[in-house]
Amino acid sequence: MNGVRVGVEDKLPYSRAVVLGFQHVLAMFGATITVPLVVGNAIGLSQKDIALLIQVVLLAMGIATILQTTIGSRYPIVQGSSFAFIPGLISIGSSSGLAAVEGALIAGGIVEAVFGGFGIVGKLKKLFSPVVTGVTIMLIGFSLAHVAVKYTFNFFADPSGASIPKAVLIALVTFAVTVAVALKSKGALRAMPVIVGAVVGYVVSIALGMADFTLVSELPAFNVPRPLPWGMPTFEAYAIITLLFAFMVSIIESVGDYHAISAISEAPITNRHINRGIMSEGIACSIAGIFGACGTTSYSENIGLVALTKVASRQVVQIGGLILIAISMFPKFSGILASIPQPVLGGLTIALYGMISVTGLRLIKDKVELNDRNMLIIASALIVGLGAPQLPQEFLAHFPKIVASILESGMAVGALTAIVLDQILR
Repeated sequence: MNGVRVGVEDKLPYSRAVVLGFQHVLAMFGATITVPLVVGNAIGLSQKDIALLIQVVLLAMGIATILQTTIGSRYPIVQGSSFAFIPGLISIGSSSGLAAVEGALIAGGIVEAVFGGFGIVGKLKKLFSPVVTGVTIMLIGFSLAHVAVKYTFNFFADPSGASIPKAVLIALVTFAVTVAVALKSKGALRAMPVIVGAVVGYVVSIALGMADFTLVSELPAFNVPRPLPWGMPTFEAYAIITLLFAFMVSIIESVGDYHAISAISEAPITNRHINRGIMSEGIACSIAGIFGACGTTSYSENIGLVALTKVASRQVVQIGGLILIAISMFPKFSGILASIPQPVLGGLTIALYGMISVTGLRLIKDKVELNDRNMLIIASALIVGLGAPQLPQEFLAHFPKIVASILESGMAVGALTAIVLDQILR
């Protein structure tokens, strides 16, 4: 038992629930905004179009979170834009335009929804034994480790390294405040380490001249996103097939996330939870396609936040989803959040991502007998899962796109390795 202070079914006073819901938004905002920024810049969108892409992504992720917590798994899981879709989105967007991306997401989402709705995923639940699930959860956290470190050193914004001293100072202050609040504070404040850490880190960033408000000035004050912003969707076979594999990776990651949040929140997990969760994600991806956004998946970052705060209330996550929808109507506010310097995100995510891996380790410790067979499975899956993403892009170009996409996801490679070995070594 992990000793959650607030259970899945528990409800908090709305004033506190709003603050905690906003903390979930803060925890996922950096990664969610990164996807449209990366895709938009890679396919050559204008700054205005990138801002629009950010806006529709926030709307789609808010809707997806509401769906997941109502008709989906009903676990306290926030939905965010998936990194698994980035290579496909860039490839399709560059060659066929965003209308083809809309069509591929709509079609792929329908396939995923059918996959979950007919119970296919739940029937495969037996493949996810504790040894498979444990190592998969560990790899979810490990796969995010390089992002946290690169945020800490401001690598993405300043690869020249000129800002390293300031970046490290900001990240250290943010990390120290976040940990201090999580471990030493009392009462309601103890459940808000990310918000407090982010605010303090942001203030330090402004003082050191590391905050950039250019994006904020470029965004309108109010704007309601409209469907099909990139035109009528086109349905191209190549685009749909390309994204279908990203959907498969997302499903594998989500099943691991469901097990993780189940363990953390002390809630049961059944085939029904898994099937409904995947169905919900498929519906959400189709809606994302209609609004011209990116693919959605369950967010490991927020599972780490639940583990850190021990607040697993579904109500809190639902309010977080509503906040995302509201923010999407006020682009300048989302611009303020998007302007949070990366070193602040680094200080926040070091602890969050680590908590995910520790959850997997705890599951293995509690549920898996560490005999020679199981240790071989864990060791092999970890090495393959950690090593495959290190393959350079120019080498991955020699593989079929589907295989290359698998190799780019350490969690997917490790999970598949663990599943195969678990079935063979019986």
